[in-house]
Amino acid sequence: MPGSTDTGVVEMLYRRYGAALVLFAAAIIGERSRAQDAVHKVFLRLLERGGLNRAADPKAYLFASVRNVILNDLRARERDVSIENESIWFDPPNRDYAAELNLRRALARLSEDQREVVVLHIWGELTFAQIAEMLGASVNTAASRYRYALAKLRETLCLREEPRASSG
Repeated sequence: MPGSTDTGVVEMLYRRYGAALVLFAAAIIGERSRAQDAVHKVFLRLLERGGLNRAADPKAYLFASVRNVILNDLRARERDVSIENESIWFDPPNRDYAAELNLRRALARLSEDQREVVVLHIWGELTFAQIAEMLGASVNTAASRYRYALAKLRETLCLREEPRASSG
């Protein structure tokens, strides 16, 4: 049975990483509710097992665990789910809807492996070493995917903005 110290640590990890984990899961699975279920499943297991005593890097462990739950869910359902634009992103105050939509479209055009690295690095705040370990790739591969993804995003977003600048 888990002790109160373990419960406190798990609660702290949930408060610290829960939102980023949901965003990461939603970027993979395409549904916020299923993403939340996956994150909750991971934290429930932690509570049942008494925390992250054996994890060398708790943050990377959490992202890897959520990814595994999502991939298992996708395999179990054996179907593709389209990403609903409005359901997977945070609702920040003073939203720039046009820029947000452009970014979502640009992210959707990336290959899955590049999109995954971008989300893990930017929103998950994982290092390339953590991402590489999680994906079973080298640090150079993770960094390259990120670099190529940024180049594609820059190209896509800059092309989208140029016509506006010339039409004014």
